[in-house]
Amino acid sequence: MFRTEVNTKIRNCKIDYQKKQFFIGSCFIENIGKKMKELKFPVLINPFGILYNPISVKNCIEILIKKKFFIEKDIYFSNKKYISFYHHGDFSNENRKKCIEKINKNIEIASNFLKKTSFLFITFGTSFVYENKNTKKIVSNCHKIPKKEFRHYLLKIDEIIENYISLIENILKFNPNLKKIIFTVSPIRHWKDGANANQISKSILQIAIFELKKHFKIVDYFPSYEIILDDLRDYRFYERDMIHPNSTAIDYIFEKFHKSFIDDKVENIITEIKKINNAKNHKAFFPYSQEHKNFKNSFLKKIKLLKNKYSFLNLKEEYNFFNEN
Repeated sequence: MFRTEVNTKIRNCKIDYQKKQFFIGSCFIENIGKKMKELKFPVLINPFGILYNPISVKNCIEILIKKKFFIEKDIYFSNKKYISFYHHGDFSNENRKKCIEKINKNIEIASNFLKKTSFLFITFGTSFVYENKNTKKIVSNCHKIPKKEFRHYLLKIDEIIENYISLIENILKFNPNLKKIIFTVSPIRHWKDGANANQISKSILQIAIFELKKHFKIVDYFPSYEIILDDLRDYRFYERDMIHPNSTAIDYIFEKFHKSFIDDKVENIITEIKKINNAKNHKAFFPYSQEHKNFKNSFLKKIKLLKNKYSFLNLKEEYNFFNEN
């Protein structure tokens, strides 16, 4: 064999369609979460937007546990928009009220979802953080504010461990039915910090997770970072920037994820969902023809049958697609 395949087996961790999954962290976790969403699993992905460092992830999860809603003093005006230092730029708005409303709506939904979730997936991207010099708080996003307004530094291993021991204890009090907390390290390089600094940053994350795994039985690790570096190990699996994994790499990692986590008992449902997804992506040459109408009607029937057989599936979007197009 001309490769080193990474073992991804994780014990006591089988996902079916009645177990909620919460994904939070870097943009890499969004790729995996979206694929689960496409297969119609009950998932929630990054209710604060993309988060890169462990402290920002921790701060946002604590907001959900406390169900702390934002008020005017929690947002700031910069570059002609109202922003939150806890949120991605997608939450920014020229209208202060709309900014707060969107933030609080997501907190409401995400807090309720976290309370009932079975699997919590957390992906760290970097150990480097930006601390706002005025507030002395680590931010999730700098929102294009000049670097001089922030202190840029590397988190210590013990700092991450101590914060997460406290966080995990609070999570388990908030949701005692949680089955697993799965950590991953994003394979995306943070190249602006430099090659050596990126490796040091990733190593800190790895060691912190290793220690947390020893401390909590509920904690486990999925080796997405190792799959890219040790299994695929080739620039043909990267985008043109040579930093982000491409679609082929993400598909491969998701295949490993699928085998590690998804219960074999739901494979028949997944097969049917994939057929519907393929039909949705089908581009008709003659969209107003009788033949295409028959094609749509056949999938409307499939969706109805699938929904009748598995009432827990949410196929509203798919039904509307074939009913309206």
